[in-house]
Amino acid sequence: MEKGYLAIVLHAHLPFVRHPEHVDSLEENWVFEAITDTYIPLLFVLDDLVEDGIDFRLTLSITPTLASMLTDPFLQSRYLNRLELLIELGKKEVKRTRYHHEFNILALMYHKHLLQVRRAFLNRYDLNIVQAFKRLQELGKIEIIASAATHGYLPLLSVNTSAVRSQIRVGIKNYQQIFDQNPKGFWLPECGYYPGVDELLSQEGIRHTILETHGITRAGPRPKNGVYAPIYCPSGVAAFGRDPESSKQVWSSTEGYPGDYDYREFYRDIAYDLDLDYIKPYIHRDGIRLDTGFKYFRITGKSNHKEVYVPKRADRKAELHAENFMFNREKQIEYLASVMNRKPIIVAPYDAELFGHWWFEGPAWLNYLIRKVNSEQKTFRLITLSEYLEEYPVNQVSTPSISSWGYKGFHETWLNGTNDWIYRQLHQGAQFMERLAMNHPRAEGLTLRALNQAARELLLAQASDWAFMINMGAMADYGTQRTKTHLLRLGRLTKEIEDQRIDEGRLSMIESQDNIFPQIDYRSYNNAIA
Repeated sequence: MEKGYLAIVLHAHLPFVRHPEHVDSLEENWVFEAITDTYIPLLFVLDDLVEDGIDFRLTLSITPTLASMLTDPFLQSRYLNRLELLIELGKKEVKRTRYHHEFNILALMYHKHLLQVRRAFLNRYDLNIVQAFKRLQELGKIEIIASAATHGYLPLLSVNTSAVRSQIRVGIKNYQQIFDQNPKGFWLPECGYYPGVDELLSQEGIRHTILETHGITRAGPRPKNGVYAPIYCPSGVAAFGRDPESSKQVWSSTEGYPGDYDYREFYRDIAYDLDLDYIKPYIHRDGIRLDTGFKYFRITGKSNHKEVYVPKRADRKAELHAENFMFNREKQIEYLASVMNRKPIIVAPYDAELFGHWWFEGPAWLNYLIRKVNSEQKTFRLITLSEYLEEYPVNQVSTPSISSWGYKGFHETWLNGTNDWIYRQLHQGAQFMERLAMNHPRAEGLTLRALNQAARELLLAQASDWAFMINMGAMADYGTQRTKTHLLRLGRLTKEIEDQRIDEGRLSMIESQDNIFPQIDYRSYNNAIA
């Protein structure tokens, strides 16, 4: 009989990046890279585990923006075009490196992987990998949890209750439409919690969520089991806390496994090493170099000197690190079980894109870990958060602390001198929607379309990704442009609706670009009927 549990949670999210107005979009490549590097490799691992009869549990959040992009025929078509280009590049790389054995092995590996991805995307998954994850949920192997509509950072939107409620409600309705069931869990964007958000979750039928460590440890009254058992918020929603020890071992690029010198170097790509004339057909049409995924070097060390990547050596490290992680969880759970009156749960949440995209060996590590947990130890087993609540329905009641998993643990990443200007506009935008919803309780026809599109524009403007990009600096211009574009569209739609002079042609254009949430209902902003 096991002494405790491990709950691995993968948070799969990307901002809504869909640009039919451009022939070649830099930002859409974020989606394409994630499909090739993360989502399909993870499906390969999970499908193989099912086929081999390995029992496992995993929790996965798929945000509405990501799900919308993955199921969009337009983006699916563009992804296939990008994939075909990379397969062509793979053929050229195999030929170019034929006299350099170490590089040729890697070129062959990448080319083979791309062919496998294309075959799976077209045939096994029928272009829809969201449905592949849905199937795993139906088999009882994973629990997919919901998230906010556009990953809005809810603590900073809470000036307007309607804004938070709409982010939650639209996200849950999107989940219901895709997965044909009600979600039990909800991923708070950036693990951003404030007292009261749990009440809104409860009103929508959510049973549990996940908080940063100090959201639990600083709760009042103080939880007697720390982060190793959930607490019930006053609303009845269960809050699980992130285990810092297991998170750091995987998350940290300096102290964790991904920084091992034998692993592949993410930042060294042939797009930046080879002559422009050779690589030009495979980067942006304006000559902007962007990653191709063909990376031939390992991390090696902290200097700029890099040695050739050796897949067999990296794979062996992934297995050793999986063994180490399992051993550490065994010892951790053995100790916790000796001082707790119940079986402890270790909650280990990670960004899904870490596995495969940033940490190339991440899917292999996860595969080794699950297989070893299943066959090489008896101290703990994998579990979902809902399963733990079924086993332990009685928990301490406590009010969590304001918290996030961002820098310094609170709001600073999304509210500082670089990006604080956006919130006055977002709050005003929410007031616009409240007024529109109150004044048009039963809109029809063109007015209904305009009201729903205004709601979409506000939700898109609220995405936490834009403030994050502005804060980080590297993509600040894009984050700024996206914020302003959606707010300007919201402002113009508001005026046209109130003046009863809606420009149908312009509305149709916006609807075709920002086509997320086709079933949206603007009335969620009407506080009188909420």
